[in-house]
Amino acid sequence: MGTNYYRIPKTKEVITRLQKLNNRLQEMDFVDPHTIKTGFSYIEDENGWDTMSPWDELTKNISIHLGKRSSGWKFCWNFNNNKFYCNKEELLDFIRKGRVVDEYGQQIEVEDFIEMALNWGQPDGLVVDKQYYENNERSSFFNDEKYYDKDIDGLRVSSSTEFS
Repeated sequence: MGTNYYRIPKTKEVITRLQKLNNRLQEMDFVDPHTIKTGFSYIEDENGWDTMSPWDELTKNISIHLGKRSSGWKFCWNFNNNKFYCNKEELLDFIRKGRVVDEYGQQIEVEDFIEMALNWGQPDGLVVDKQYYENNERSSFFNDEKYYDKDIDGLRVSSSTEFS
């Protein structure tokens, strides 16, 4: 059992998003059959393929999973396929530009979270790697390099973006 942590925007960004949502809603024709049929969505990109509703626009990337803390393990970071950051410096900058909450909705001071995450399970917390499977004499489908944790700038980073 562990605890997942998320980066959410600061209040100012949420208010800006809400204002944009309000503007979009005021511009919409709510009785137009085509608008209703398309679920009140509009074309998001210049290719004309991706559509987004005003609600999608408000909530897109509003809660970004940062990682998980589990007893006995080093903190496991989620780099989200490098979508928001790809190294430790970018990660910490990204975190500091927002707020941090745990999976229960409790807000944690950003610097307290960073300190906890960087120190959790140090120096000898578990990491999923070849040695982990050898030491535990475990046979597993996941005992394969593609499933091993990565080390990025000294951080334990999951090979997956899916956390439970």
